[in-house]
Amino acid sequence: MTDEKEAGDAKVVGSRGPEVGVAAFLLAIGALVVGDSLRVGIGWADDGPRSGYFPFYVGLFLIGASGWTLLRALLGRSPLKARFATRAQLSQVLAVLLPMVVYVAAIAGLGIYVASFALIAYFMKRHGRYGWPLTVAVSAGVPIAFFLLFERWFLVLLPKGPLEAALGF
Repeated sequence: MTDEKEAGDAKVVGSRGPEVGVAAFLLAIGALVVGDSLRVGIGWADDGPRSGYFPFYVGLFLIGASGWTLLRALLGRSPLKARFATRAQLSQVLAVLLPMVVYVAAIAGLGIYVASFALIAYFMKRHGRYGWPLTVAVSAGVPIAFFLLFERWFLVLLPKGPLEAALGF
């Protein structure tokens, strides 16, 4: 059984697949929260609740709610019957999501400032269709402003890469 239907001229992705995926993801997050809460303690200490007390119950609630949603979606009894999105809408989401994933991965190797420069430049050229002078000015200006704000003013160190090391930062 496929989760895609034809709606006029556009292919449509039904709501069941995304509903199952999100419910399973949230169920896993709830299990992670409960497991870590058990590790740090969920009982009461002399001075009040231990650090895992409240997260434990939030995790249990998350497991219960997402488990119920997952079960209903898998049994086909979900109240969501409408389409989730068309393929064109999903491609627009992926046009933003994929560069953001690359950006997050690039921070480890390039540092946050160079990765931010590249991300801003990409979005300005690809989606904004701005000219090179403005693209370079904004793409360089924003990371420089953040460097001055965080590193110099607030004294908060952000991840740096080989360029910053070569410049002595």
